[in-house]
Amino acid sequence: MTSKEKVAALREEMQKNNVDAFIVYSADPHMSEYLPEEWQERAWLSGFLGSAGFVVITQDKAGLWTDGRYFTQAAIELDGSGIDLFKEGIEGTPNYIDWIISEIPAGGKVAVNALAASHANWELLSQKLNSKNITLVDIPLLKQVWKERGTPSKNPIFVHPVERAGKSVHDKIAAIRQKMEDQEATIHIISSLDDVAWTLNLRGSDVESNPVFLGYIIITKNDAILFTDLEKLEVAARKQLDGSFVKMMPYEEFFNHLKTFKNEKILVSPNSNQLIFETLKSDNQFIKAAVPGNLMKAQKNETELEGFRKVMVRDGVAMVKFLYWLTHNAGKEAMNEYSIGEKLRGFRAEGENFVGESFGSIVGYKDNGAIMHYSAKREGSKEVTNEASILVDSGGQYLEGTTDITRTFALGSVSEEFKRNSTLVLQGMIRLSMVKFPKGTKGVQLDAIARLPLWMEGKDYNHGTGHGVGSFMNVHEGPQNIRKDMNPQELLPGMVCSNEPGFYVEGEYGIRHENLIAVKESEKTAFGTFYEFETLTFCPFFKDTIVKEILSEKEIEWLNAYHKTCEEKIGPHLEGEVKDWFLELVSPL
Repeated sequence: MTSKEKVAALREEMQKNNVDAFIVYSADPHMSEYLPEEWQERAWLSGFLGSAGFVVITQDKAGLWTDGRYFTQAAIELDGSGIDLFKEGIEGTPNYIDWIISEIPAGGKVAVNALAASHANWELLSQKLNSKNITLVDIPLLKQVWKERGTPSKNPIFVHPVERAGKSVHDKIAAIRQKMEDQEATIHIISSLDDVAWTLNLRGSDVESNPVFLGYIIITKNDAILFTDLEKLEVAARKQLDGSFVKMMPYEEFFNHLKTFKNEKILVSPNSNQLIFETLKSDNQFIKAAVPGNLMKAQKNETELEGFRKVMVRDGVAMVKFLYWLTHNAGKEAMNEYSIGEKLRGFRAEGENFVGESFGSIVGYKDNGAIMHYSAKREGSKEVTNEASILVDSGGQYLEGTTDITRTFALGSVSEEFKRNSTLVLQGMIRLSMVKFPKGTKGVQLDAIARLPLWMEGKDYNHGTGHGVGSFMNVHEGPQNIRKDMNPQELLPGMVCSNEPGFYVEGEYGIRHENLIAVKESEKTAFGTFYEFETLTFCPFFKDTIVKEILSEKEIEWLNAYHKTCEEKIGPHLEGEVKDWFLELVSPL
């Protein structure tokens, strides 16, 4: 079926149920960013494959809302679908709820699948619709339309040992119970997959590139229960759960178990699915707050940070070998964006404890570099030769940690304008790397530092500067970030973030430079405690696209010192022509 045919089939179901509008969020029951195949409803319906965005279908119109990372990609993938693109954050783009209200009659009915809709979205939607006499209902209409939907994987759930986690399951649950007590909660529900995996020091592979598994946790004052597919638990995982006094129950029993709770004070994140709230609301009180373990997870302990440092050397070696191969073979042998991504995976796979990619590699040649989260297809991806520029954003999952790195460089001649813009982006990345900031600083307060070189020339980029990164966990992790949005979460020691300013000229090229950085204490002065960033990533930048005159002396000093560190960390693991080339790459600017 084409997207047009799928939408038509959905409209038939809407008519049968007297539904005027149906919303398909990009979500699963755990509100994951990256979804198991069987929950990729929005992608299946619309053909748009980005990680963020949702679709609204009415009886005669259809729209997809997504953010600036995906404007170019969405326009391409929605072509011919009959679904209009609405660009979030752009002046004139209507809020999707206002758009629904304007499109359907008073007294109408809007449906969503409560199992794949967050409570926060449901509440906002319900309030605004009710004010216009429009009803919100839970009807999972796609169940009737998506006939060939897959089933959950049977991939094993395995132990992430305390030697790598740095903190035992017993200690984590005790810390969570203390937070429950502080908030006077009698029960706590954990539904986000990375928080489930982190709490129990377990990992899986139910979601591509994310080492997580489908599961819920319920913690009371005396009990902790994991709800998951019990057949998937390895013997060591069962033993660890038993030793930590965590009970095991089938995944399917979760909602039945919720029905047994009466007169409880339940701590649950507003980002949990609405069906949890529907099941509990008549007999219990809610304490709607962030999962306590989420912030604990974000502040990496010294064991986890040491894991990052180890895998960054391994990853840097793979990257340098890859960059040598690509720059020396482009134009000499047949290759395309997809095959280049596969080649890079192969270099990473040579490294110890490599598990897989941390996300699908973004290899954007020439104008495809301007598609911020471009994903080259096996069939029909762009041929790559020794011309122009290429952007490569990739990462690896290793047993000790997670990597995410972007390098943009020239495979042939590039314009002076490209070199200038590439240098401005690099300058912003360096400035953020060098910054010192007082305790209590939020990511939004640092975002402008990375953007300033571009802003001074009337330029900008349409994505965040930094996201949190997990420890052998999801490559995108909260609650911290570095972006324009007003996130109240302050940056704390141990938090790992990306540092990735960019610049994009649609139809021509894209530029992004990215390292991972960790917050650490710098000094205490009469004005308080100050933090700074430790750069974790080790991989050189290409000097042939740097306009030296743009950089200040201190910025050049930082870059030369960074390259010296790369030489010390990576050099001993290289040999022959690759090493000679690498040593030239890291020579002083």
